[in-house]
Amino acid sequence: MRAIVGAVSSAPRSELTISTRDVAAHGARIRFVEAGAGPALLFVHDALASQETYREAIAHLARSFRVIAPDLPGFGHSEKPDPVRYAYGYNAFADSLLDLVAALDFGRLHVCGHGMGGGVALALAARHPSIVHKLVLASALVYPGGEHPLDRAARLPLTGALFWRQIMGWSMFRNYLHGTVYAGAREVPLDRVNTAYANFNAPAARRAAHATIAAKSDTRMLVAHLPRIQAESLVVWGRDDRLAPVEQGRRLARALRARFEVIACGRCPPDEAPEAFASIVTSFLRTAPAAARNGPVS
Repeated sequence: MRAIVGAVSSAPRSELTISTRDVAAHGARIRFVEAGAGPALLFVHDALASQETYREAIAHLARSFRVIAPDLPGFGHSEKPDPVRYAYGYNAFADSLLDLVAALDFGRLHVCGHGMGGGVALALAARHPSIVHKLVLASALVYPGGEHPLDRAARLPLTGALFWRQIMGWSMFRNYLHGTVYAGAREVPLDRVNTAYANFNAPAARRAAHATIAAKSDTRMLVAHLPRIQAESLVVWGRDDRLAPVEQGRRLARALRARFEVIACGRCPPDEAPEAFASIVTSFLRTAPAAARNGPVS
């Protein structure tokens, strides 16, 4: 069912009002925040993160755009359905976002994804090109490469589920965030770690996280999607990303014939350098569309 199911709250941040609502979408209730006015811009967060990743960037971008930042199913304050009934992965997340967009009656909108969320944004643009105007990929997980040991552990029979669903504590969770979502960051605010762990540390959330981590490493479908991307694209990369080198970003930009920008930060430009990130994204989204793409280059 594609329907808004209720307004939760509305709270000011400085002069910016951020509203929080729920929507029923593709088998799971999604919690999202919304702010600003103008062309619609949808944010998609990384694995084990939430819309909090974009908290500071929203303050800048909401001056020019109507920003929508959901928690993907299984994360943040969204519903965390059992993996038996929800197929955690790129396509399922993309379909949930499609329902969110339909419920809000946007038509076309800009989409920005970070990390695994970049893969989700790419899947959405490839599977539903009519709704994606411009595409922004920030340190997107598309090509195989650097992988955290705990990602590999998640795919081990029995022991992977046992570790992710029962054993992982705060300290190891913090180390995982530092080595993945914020790889190469000079500093990770403690409140980000505490918020992410609080969202993770419940049985349903742990099951969802394990299913997602086990599924996200297979990016072959995303690579196959690249020739299908019609949206004009921007690839943004952190110069100091320790998980995926800048060359991966260049490779992705070449494949998409995309604009490519490097920011002096680690793997999470939206959170580590929100002002610089917002400036680059605003410039790209405000620029008149370039000539039609002729397909990817090698």
